[in-house]
Amino acid sequence: MIHTQALTRHFTAGKQTVEAVRGLDLRVETGEMVALLGPNGAGKSTTLRMLTTLLTPTSGTAKVAGFDVRTRRREVRGRIGYIGQGNGAGHSQRGRDELISQGRAYGMGKPAARARAAELIASLDLEAVADRVVSSLSGGQRRRLDVAMGLIHAPELLFLDEPSTGLDPQNRANLQEHIRRLRAEHGTTIVLTTHYLDEADQLAERVIVIDQGRVIADDTPERLKADYAGDRITLSFDREDDAVHAVARSTGIAGAQVERSGTRVTIESRGGARLVPKLLQSLDESGLTVAAVEVARPTLDDVFLTLTGRSLREEGVSASS
Repeated sequence: MIHTQALTRHFTAGKQTVEAVRGLDLRVETGEMVALLGPNGAGKSTTLRMLTTLLTPTSGTAKVAGFDVRTRRREVRGRIGYIGQGNGAGHSQRGRDELISQGRAYGMGKPAARARAAELIASLDLEAVADRVVSSLSGGQRRRLDVAMGLIHAPELLFLDEPSTGLDPQNRANLQEHIRRLRAEHGTTIVLTTHYLDEADQLAERVIVIDQGRVIADDTPERLKADYAGDRITLSFDREDDAVHAVARSTGIAGAQVERSGTRVTIESRGGARLVPKLLQSLDESGLTVAAVEVARPTLDDVFLTLTGRSLREEGVSASS
């Protein structure tokens, strides 16, 4: 569905050349749901703008739905849906009218546009508000209307740029469920960018991390967490002396990072959760009684921090502030 080779985009700012995207090689298969992650300025938005024909590449090639983004823009645009970060519907228009107008813009006849609008209104739970002025809708309702507008022409490929930004937790969860249903029922290929790591983890079967205009990691969430981050084991003791001795007993674990704070010992190690039974047995045999054990599995933010030296949670806060 998407195939790029050495895709590059440069910008000129004064006398300086800014390399926003540097030789990007990317492949997304039909039906995949892919999350594109990266810090602010990493090249995510520039990449999306090239793939949606809004920006011409400086060099390299990109095919979307089988068509070249330079020479076959019309064909590309007819096969994709794009939902940006801002609201796409006119605030003084009624939601249903906006959907029908969007369908007409894609060449649909009026009866077909009306029928498709009604279908999407029903599937996205917008029946109660579809005939209201857009400015009167809640943030979650407007976001679902944006999704409907992006789907009006039944695209093969849907781009979602920060789909949950500004939504409360309940509306985020509702929107995520609609996205899952869309893929399950229609087999739509979905590419999303997000600053919510849990959203990428829950929705995407594949995560691509971009930094400084290049792909630096590309795999399933589980494999990325296994390869780039470790489990965090926290042992609590009743006595500080026991914690000190526990550190000495734990330093032999290959590749582990061991730290102590008072009566708590933290051990970070890849695949560390599997070490817990043997570790507890070893400590018990040494006469050290563990009062409590906590095991925290790695997150995508841990992966991101390892790869880029930055936390995407912090990037998300700065982007929204």
